[in-house]
Amino acid sequence: MGVFLRLPPALFQKPGGPLYSIAALHPNPAYTSMGFDEGLYRDYVNALIEDGITSYPNIVEAYRTAQSEKTDAILSPLRFLFIFAAYLWHSIFGCEALEAVRDVAAFFSMLTLVLATNFAWRLRGSTWALAIAALMVCAPTQIHMSQHGLIDGFFTFWALLCLWLLWENLRAPRDWLWLFAYILALSLLVLTKENSFFVWIALVALILTNRWLQFGTVTRELVIATVLGPLLGAVILVFLAGGFAELFHTYQLSVSKNLQLRYAILTGDGPWYRYLVDLLLVSPVILILAFGAVFRLNRAMKPELFISIFIAASYLVMCNVKYGMNLRYANMWDMPLRFLAFSSLVALVAPLPRPHRNIVLGAAVVLTCTIELRQYYILAVQYPLYELITEHLVRALQILKSP
Repeated sequence: MGVFLRLPPALFQKPGGPLYSIAALHPNPAYTSMGFDEGLYRDYVNALIEDGITSYPNIVEAYRTAQSEKTDAILSPLRFLFIFAAYLWHSIFGCEALEAVRDVAAFFSMLTLVLATNFAWRLRGSTWALAIAALMVCAPTQIHMSQHGLIDGFFTFWALLCLWLLWENLRAPRDWLWLFAYILALSLLVLTKENSFFVWIALVALILTNRWLQFGTVTRELVIATVLGPLLGAVILVFLAGGFAELFHTYQLSVSKNLQLRYAILTGDGPWYRYLVDLLLVSPVILILAFGAVFRLNRAMKPELFISIFIAASYLVMCNVKYGMNLRYANMWDMPLRFLAFSSLVALVAPLPRPHRNIVLGAAVVLTCTIELRQYYILAVQYPLYELITEHLVRALQILKSP
């Protein structure tokens, strides 16, 4: 996806370059300035470049000092993994910090595409994997996250990886390779976002509902791994912050300042169905089809039930975060929603004779992808969209017009 617009520029910016025609599939966004969050991530990466990884407690301390003096919130350096990945990218490729941040976001959008395709294949087979790959390539929010140096697409990869590994552990109990990968993924999830509690809650909900829905086998080892993974990530954060008290103070300071941030108060609030409204604005066909799948659920549809509970449980937490609603936080639902949407398409063509069924199904996927790409073009190319908030979405779609 957007990685072709980042790595390396000479390959695609010149006509005739080997990736020029591929990059043209996703036009450059209208918003080309450096966003506020991107600037902060750049500064953290520059601090790592200057002083090295051993200086991280000093970076956290500098954040606490700066944040204590400000009335507005700034991003916490506790989002270590994204910052460290950009630092490694700079060390390997020699690019400057902002470019490294954007490259990492783009690269992990590609990894998310690979992961989503593999996850769908493990759930339902090769046909579903191909369809999900096509739908993910054209997802407006996936493309948007790949175009900017924001952590949300990066976080999506780790959240989706945790979800997939939970499925594999339920299907292959006491397989130590899957268990180790699950623990590691949960640890890295916490190191990506210190407030990734909503994903963990959704995973726990899946483990609890397994008693009735029978996705697989819940073992003692799986329960321990579900607790051990985030705990390990938290312990690493303690060392990076310089101690438990320092970590607690940093997190408390971040949360308290976020509640006072004027931008968050103006744009991050709304009713519980705020995410549904925003999703309908960005990907209306996908959301409608996904809802259709939810109304068809039965106990035999294990993958769809698994995906639906993950969305519902995480949604329940996310829609109750005060001043904390933004569609880019819901980027991790892109693959699950498209899985449910394709399930609806499969059901719709099921009454057709077999020779025509696959043709109609393929055409439906192509049409859906076309609509999705059109949505991206309207939102990000015609309109300089950066933040995925409701006001900007309705203006981009000309539902609300500027005077």
